[in-house]
Amino acid sequence: MSVNSFGRMLRFSTWGESHGPAIGAVVDGCPPGILLSEADVQPWLDKRRPGTSRFTTQRQEPDQVRILSGVFEGRTTGTPISLMIDNVDQRSKDYSEVAKAYRPGHADYAYDAKYGHRDWRGGGRSSARETASRVAAGAVARLVVPEVSIVAYLVEMGGDRIDRGAFDAGQVSANPFFCPDAGAAARWEVSLDAARKAGSSLGAVIECVATGVPAGWGAPIYAKLDAELAAACMSMNAVKGVEIGDGFDASRLRGEENADAMRSGADGPQFLANHSGGIAGGISTGQPVVVRVAFKPTSSILTPVETIDRMGAETEIVTKGRHDPCVAIRGAPVVEAMMALVLADQKLLHRGQCGGNRG
Repeated sequence: MSVNSFGRMLRFSTWGESHGPAIGAVVDGCPPGILLSEADVQPWLDKRRPGTSRFTTQRQEPDQVRILSGVFEGRTTGTPISLMIDNVDQRSKDYSEVAKAYRPGHADYAYDAKYGHRDWRGGGRSSARETASRVAAGAVARLVVPEVSIVAYLVEMGGDRIDRGAFDAGQVSANPFFCPDAGAAARWEVSLDAARKAGSSLGAVIECVATGVPAGWGAPIYAKLDAELAAACMSMNAVKGVEIGDGFDASRLRGEENADAMRSGADGPQFLANHSGGIAGGISTGQPVVVRVAFKPTSSILTPVETIDRMGAETEIVTKGRHDPCVAIRGAPVVEAMMALVLADQKLLHRGQCGGNRG
């Protein structure tokens, strides 16, 4: 069977295809009594919306969300919340070549190998268009964890990293790259313009930080907070790697360097470092939860690439249409949404097992 749902206590399912009439999500398990309207969801969709700069796809989708169920008199009822977003700017004719041959790096061949039949219009379910549904569901999840603040930003594009010494949180919303380093954003503008004009694309790395997560969320073995976050992020289109905390860099440290030393603080432990990314043994420590996500370059490019057609004949393919030259730019709001969905799920799991008591 195809698995289109994620989560345990707070579970969401996405539906729809890139060039179908609509896409959406159903969020189940949301506690009742939470204030919720389209106005709580729309700002997050607007952050991800296409066509907002020359560095994203020029497909013009307003991404206006409608809440079809699960809310009465402005509050959640505890029943499934259905969210729908109409598709209004499809150009399926741009994908006529994709119907015949496979885009290397894309899911075309893999879908044919699995199902024997695929929706080639814009990639169907394999399109990044599906992530709008996740952002809508994530907006609901944010209301379940109001104590947590979540922000994602790009820290690397095309191999060019930000200068951590120039980190300015105010810059994240001040440029089209969600970049906290104004100097790096200026360099990326040049390099991405060059890639776009050459008919190519660039990969990037997103960092997401959640502050305000209390100690105790997660589980020791099969519902580890870091494992759930990794699974959530790896389920996103074009993601090929996830790091928690120092990630792979931790393997290059000595034990005393990697240890998050503790001292006694007024409100509990005071950590002197956060190499673990706010998670130890699969359970949150109360420190900021830090995740980094690596996105590959967009597979749909104008540069000719060797491939085969559905009959196995060798050919070349050029992907026409409107595509993101760096899919990670609009991926930042999606990573935030997945962080919110995982944390909301873990909060409800923790409450279900431990209530308001520990020990």
